[in-house]
Amino acid sequence: MPPRRSHKKSRDGCRRCKSRKIKCDEVHPRCGNCTKHGVDCDFEHPGAVRIGGGGLNSPGSTRTSPSTSSTANPLYRSPGAPILSQTTPPANKILELRLMHHYTAITSKTITVTTPTTEEVWRELVPQIAFGANSQHLADSILAISALHLRSIYPHDQEIVRASHAYMASSLREYSNILTRGINATNAEALFLTSTLIAIQSTATRVFTKDESVVAPQPGDGTILKNRIAPVGGYSLPLSWFHAFQGVKALTAASWQWLRHSNVVIPIINSQPVLQLDFASNHCTHFGHLLDGLEQELAMLPYDEPGQVPPSPTWEANGVNATAAAAAAAAMFTASTSLGAGSSANGQTQETSGLGSLTSSNTRQSTKQAYEHAVAVLNWAHKIPHKGSPLAFPATVSRRFAELLEERRPRALAILASFFALLKCHDSTWWLRGMARREVLGIVSLFNSDYFGPEIERQWWPHLEWSVRVALHDDRANPGYIPPELWGSSWLTADETELRNEAPNFVSHIEMLTEMISGIQSFPAPEPARSSS
Repeated sequence: MPPRRSHKKSRDGCRRCKSRKIKCDEVHPRCGNCTKHGVDCDFEHPGAVRIGGGGLNSPGSTRTSPSTSSTANPLYRSPGAPILSQTTPPANKILELRLMHHYTAITSKTITVTTPTTEEVWRELVPQIAFGANSQHLADSILAISALHLRSIYPHDQEIVRASHAYMASSLREYSNILTRGINATNAEALFLTSTLIAIQSTATRVFTKDESVVAPQPGDGTILKNRIAPVGGYSLPLSWFHAFQGVKALTAASWQWLRHSNVVIPIINSQPVLQLDFASNHCTHFGHLLDGLEQELAMLPYDEPGQVPPSPTWEANGVNATAAAAAAAAMFTASTSLGAGSSANGQTQETSGLGSLTSSNTRQSTKQAYEHAVAVLNWAHKIPHKGSPLAFPATVSRRFAELLEERRPRALAILASFFALLKCHDSTWWLRGMARREVLGIVSLFNSDYFGPEIERQWWPHLEWSVRVALHDDRANPGYIPPELWGSSWLTADETELRNEAPNFVSHIEMLTEMISGIQSFPAPEPARSSS
């Protein structure tokens, strides 16, 4: 029996590691194990004594009885929250100031990929809401995204790396607590803003993390098993994109009665391009080839039993369970936005068709609608990618499409590769930089693996080729620009403006969808956005 390797014993580890009987790396201000699991570490709070009051501890802060030490004001705190003591490490106070300064000076300008009209909202108004909120989830999410942005600039700064994890974990924890207590007029704005920042962070985080799973070998009977992955090195599908953006969508619907009067939220929502989908010409468009052979594929799917009711949709709001209202809202959005706004197909308004999908129990029909809607969104975004339209894809695809991705269906994966290729035009945005190349090549690696086999790879390569060519395009002098001959068409300019003028704004689209699920026939007109100047 070989001798045991010598190792340094951990005698000064944190209490959590000691209680779990695992080795603590003794990294301050939070050990590696606590950082990994997103939990508090007593290294952060030396000698701290929790006293009464609302709110959670901010990462890197401590709370002690004011009778035992003098006090200093924190960077932010909830009304009535305990004050910080002088035992707070000065480096952490400086770190918070650094993060908030970086957010207001730089990061706030990079959150939107559409127009600069909302820059002032993110820079001025969002921090004001965070400072005045009864909870710290928004303030922590601001510090978290600022830390993540700095991490993209200084990837080896361990203090920034730890801060991005710690503030994100704190924000998620408090965000989850607030959601379980319910959405109301006082917290709706802050929850919407937090969910948006969490969605951005959940997408950007993939740039910094290594994949820990690959698709397992295909079974001998040729069936496709859901979520069949093995915990070894390789590529895992970015399903967090859909969880995060669907979470924003669900929260918006559930809290719309309060958000619709917000002079902070309305400009953000209206900065998004409105879906203009054309289903009639789907097969004749740039991405029409992704629907080739669909009817033959559908013919191989089983019909559901007559009268079978599809399972009730339940969505995860950015990793935490949403309220029942938010889950119902997500189901409503999934069905109704699967047909978009302002266009029709086969003589039916999209609203009517969307409601029909709510009650459909036909696997073939729901699969057909999921694919056709996803391709329609791609075709729409392909014309105006510079308006941020590709980001509508993960928020508006149907639940059935997400299921097809989880099942690793080749057609769904090819559509997903096309979506990420569209993001190439946003390579100059830090939280999307390199995303197209990473994800497209990752998806292609699934086709190259033993999971599908060479026959499937040969069949689907023509449908992946455009995505690969776009993802590999490299123009360092002008990142985000793709030549028309490679892109497949020129981006719309005047036509795009005309399209926007003829379409309702995004607020009216949400009004329609919310009315469909709530049963309310009409809402009072939203108050016009007030100028912040």
